[in-house]
Amino acid sequence: MTKRIAGASPRLKARIAGLLYLLIFIAAPSGAATATPAKMIITLTGDTGVALILYDLLKPVSTSLSLLAALFRLIFVAVMAVNSLSYFGAVVLFQNAHSSAAFDTGYAIAMVPFGLYCLLIGYLIFKSIFLPRILGVLMALAGLGYLTFLWPRLGSHLFFPYILIPGIVGEGSLTLRLLVMGVNVQQWKEQAKAARASGGPSGS
Repeated sequence: MTKRIAGASPRLKARIAGLLYLLIFIAAPSGAATATPAKMIITLTGDTGVALILYDLLKPVSTSLSLLAALFRLIFVAVMAVNSLSYFGAVVLFQNAHSSAAFDTGYAIAMVPFGLYCLLIGYLIFKSIFLPRILGVLMALAGLGYLTFLWPRLGSHLFFPYILIPGIVGEGSLTLRLLVMGVNVQQWKEQAKAARASGGPSGS
């Protein structure tokens, strides 16, 4: 399956990423109150897939920044995986395992690398020629909102509507674009070719 995705066209990869993002929207819990093991497995698997596919799609813009963005989302996945394992009792890492407050605190911490991810993805989309620039602006605004969790109390206070709505608009718009239209393949190839000519990443 991984090899098939790697050899797929940019448009198909984009639509796979859009489908995974849609699954995240459907399954992602809003906190400890709605978290279940199944939801966390679906969500974190989807997050991993989106991170890797968007890294590949955005390499023609900047390999280093695309890789850095993917790493931030994978850090988010790792933090939430540990948080979930502790909360559901698979491992006991802290004295307050099974604590809803501890899970929500871990969620807030994980939003910081996720915010950095969205900010970088927004920049990469804005600099690309194969996705609409407005999507980059919306994703960057979503990322700035998530970064308020650098101060967890502030992030929690502003979450609705000041963080949640920009997040839904930015990530939702990107999801719909990827799922319905994918990327402009011709322009993606042109940017990948230009990157190769300047000694940048190789496209497929």
